[in-house]
Amino acid sequence: MAKISKAKRGKNRWIGLLINQKPISRTILEDKLGKIMGDINWKLFDLIDTEIHTLAILRTSLEDSSEAKKKINSTDGISTLTTSGKIRLVRKRLDIHK
Repeated sequence: MAKISKAKRGKNRWIGLLINQKPISRTILEDKLGKIMGDINWKLFDLIDTEIHTLAILRTSLEDSSEAKKKINSTDGISTLTTSGKIRLVRKRLDIHK
């Protein structure tokens, strides 16, 4: 089966998150984000513990990105730091090396 061309695939937004809980497991964060995001389609990609807090990157669709940022920023303990159409740029801004 042929792969869908890039133009026909939906556009994504990558959102860099700051979590004021350390350490936090991937499962706990995914459960917490699931409750926050409601019916918004998202996926958690990177989860990195730093000395002070935890950084994470999640993917949402372009259409849902502004609503996702509003929901995340209205939650205690989690805030957005950066957003981009490329995960590479978000990783660079958060100084995450893969």
